[in-house]
Amino acid sequence: MTNPISDCGEVLVAALYRFTALDDFADLREPLQVLCDDQGVRGTLLLAREGVNGTIAGPPAGIEAVLEHIRAFPDCADLDVKFSSASSMPFNRMKVRLKREIVTMGEEGIDPRRSVGTYVDPQDWNDLISDPDTIVIDTRNDYEVAVGTFQRAIDPKTASFRDFPGWFREERERLLGEGRQPKVAMFCTGGIRCEKSTAFLKQEGVEDVFHLKGGILKYLETVPEDESLWEGECFVFDNRVTVRHGLVEGSYGLCHACRNPISEEDRASELYEEGVSCPHCHSERTEEQRASYRERNRQQRLAAERGEQHVGAKLLRRNDD
Repeated sequence: MTNPISDCGEVLVAALYRFTALDDFADLREPLQVLCDDQGVRGTLLLAREGVNGTIAGPPAGIEAVLEHIRAFPDCADLDVKFSSASSMPFNRMKVRLKREIVTMGEEGIDPRRSVGTYVDPQDWNDLISDPDTIVIDTRNDYEVAVGTFQRAIDPKTASFRDFPGWFREERERLLGEGRQPKVAMFCTGGIRCEKSTAFLKQEGVEDVFHLKGGILKYLETVPEDESLWEGECFVFDNRVTVRHGLVEGSYGLCHACRNPISEEDRASELYEEGVSCPHCHSERTEEQRASYRERNRQQRLAAERGEQHVGAKLLRRNDD
């Protein structure tokens, strides 16, 4: 078997998570932060009592060192990791953060270690979601679904993963009806939201629940494009913004005013100004705000020309997966 770490390019990206009992998770933060800094690794890692989640990037040897460290956590030997590469460092800094949940749903008693849906390998996913007796639900947020999703997928139009339980409870009767319940297949970027959402549906009494093992990223990595039922690109939580089949970098940029992904069409709009506004947010910002964004953008350009990182540069504020 090939080693994904040695096979990737100079900047290796690793999306990882594991649901496990980390009662001493606060004590794990500082050693992990120090190791990442020493190894030239950047990104965000979340630690909570329920486990670890995040995406990091750096030199292959550095990523390997960090993964080996995390695999030594309790019950983390089988850490779920998806590898890809980037043409340049997709993160500005490294943060190891302590959280109540590693992916925030806000529902008490949800434990994917105790009850979870049936995992479906990417090569079997097409058959499941093509079945007319299967309901396909995209558990991601509206700005993610806008750039790509699976055929037949229902878009909950949620702004946050916290909104998913309320959406399901409101739509349950319409989705499932009465009598024999249909199969429910759900998916997300890397798999972690699906673990929680299937655990949630099981708690709500839905039995025939399935989710895509490894998420969209694993599907785009393993399923040939000519056999794919994926349409569009996949939003990722780093400066690459989106990826396509084979996990190559996508065509979308990011509006640094509203943090929405922007297409080539968006960039051609008269409402688009780099670092200042786009068609999604132009009407929601004042001219005073746009003037502030212009100055910030100018300072960032000057810092880049000097080979420095501007102090105002920030990671994407969204980190649901």
